[in-house]
Amino acid sequence: MIKSLVRGKEISVGVINEVGALARVTSFLVNHGINLIAIAGYSNNIGDQAALIFVTDNNFAAVNELANNGYEQIAENDVIIIDMENRPGALKNISELMAQNRININYFYCTTCSGGCPAKIILSTSNNDKAVEILNS
Repeated sequence: MIKSLVRGKEISVGVINEVGALARVTSFLVNHGINLIAIAGYSNNIGDQAALIFVTDNNFAAVNELANNGYEQIAENDVIIIDMENRPGALKNISELMAQNRININYFYCTTCSGGCPAKIILSTSNNDKAVEILNS
């Protein structure tokens, strides 16, 4: 079911939750030739701090360009990047494996495709080393 699995880095950027915040960051990335592989965002209330978390095809350039252009709250976090067959039960199987091995899933986000391409799961766990070992076995 798993087509590929790699350790990787995601970028976390703090922004104010306001109209246009996502548009500004995504426009900025595309204007620098950086493609998003997966993205998630969250906040509680308008006007409060929000976070965008994403993986790109060039995280090094993305971090440098964001920092050079006024974005201050930037971090890179260790994640597991999984390409899987896009079929029912794929996420269920991963989550059951993590539960059986007492590994907490801190958060995840996914992409899917209906054209036969793989689903991509970005996963952060309480023990990424052990999670990778289990998922590779």
